[in-house]
Amino acid sequence: MANSKLGRPTKERLAVIRNQVSSLLWNEKLETTLEKAKATRSMAEKILTLAINSYEDTVKVIKTVKNDKGVASQQEVINDGNNKLNARRKMMSFLYDLQEQKKDKESKAAFREKTADINHPLIEKIFNVYAPRYAERAKNLGQKGGYTRIIKLGNRRGDNAEMAIIELV
Repeated sequence: MANSKLGRPTKERLAVIRNQVSSLLWNEKLETTLEKAKATRSMAEKILTLAINSYEDTVKVIKTVKNDKGVASQQEVINDGNNKLNARRKMMSFLYDLQEQKKDKESKAAFREKTADINHPLIEKIFNVYAPRYAERAKNLGQKGGYTRIIKLGNRRGDNAEMAIIELV
């Protein structure tokens, strides 16, 4: 199955995989056909490994900032290191940029405040939620990889395609 083409030309196949990996990492669970789930697992594991290996790479920088009155003050800012920046750029080139959705009964002001300083919510979720979780899991279990699980559901009615759920462990 390493070179499964999913019955599509290359551009379409990569677009399907990008879409499914982005949805899987955003929602943590996805129902699809077994072949698409296997292709999705491969790419999702690579992206998560990239994040795990580089999420702790940060650099402290002191910047001079001027306020409205022209008074300069020094601020300490934490920036991404070279490895984390490279990983972030690779992820941004592959994943679709999914945006946070406003929840029911959430005011516009609360939503704006929640999403004010986040430019790429999916990338931030990968680095801030998944990478620490799976790094801790790797330390406890002594294994790397195995971040996803595929559960077979049976055949789909209509075209008899084998269905599966792929989820993050």
